[in-house]
Amino acid sequence: MTVRRALVSLGSAIALVAGLTACSSTVHVEPAEQADDPVCAEVTVAMRGLESLAGQDKRWTDAQASLAWGDPTAIILRCGLPEPAPTSELQCVTMQGVDWLVDNADAPMLRLTSYGRSPAVQIYMDSEVVSGNDVIGSVTLANAVSKIPSTGACTAPDELPDDPEQPAA
Repeated sequence: MTVRRALVSLGSAIALVAGLTACSSTVHVEPAEQADDPVCAEVTVAMRGLESLAGQDKRWTDAQASLAWGDPTAIILRCGLPEPAPTSELQCVTMQGVDWLVDNADAPMLRLTSYGRSPAVQIYMDSEVVSGNDVIGSVTLANAVSKIPSTGACTAPDELPDDPEQPAA
């Protein structure tokens, strides 16, 4: 009888560990070149309390200065990219006082890179799952990215369209 109880307890423990492992999968993210910049630590610490972004729950990541939301992953944030050069090729939008370059070359995936801040913050998101406006419109996100001093700004910022395949008006 005690052997049976021990086996049942062992089986329950294995099932619990397997269940917890399945629920707590870590998102693999490649760290940015300058992820070890101290200001990136400030950005990620400022966002640690953001348990949900654009309706997506926060997940663990395996890279320094990175965050992710959604299951499956809908939003990945990385801090520590080189500051982008001025461009007329990409749309520039301003939300909550932060400028973002919008790259929709992989639509419906959007790549949003902070503009005029070094190092840059980049968000890679699935626009079929979340709205870009909801993501970069987050006050917590804007406050965190604003910890990186501004070195420039969009010259003629646009509104981010709800459909990433349509140009801004």
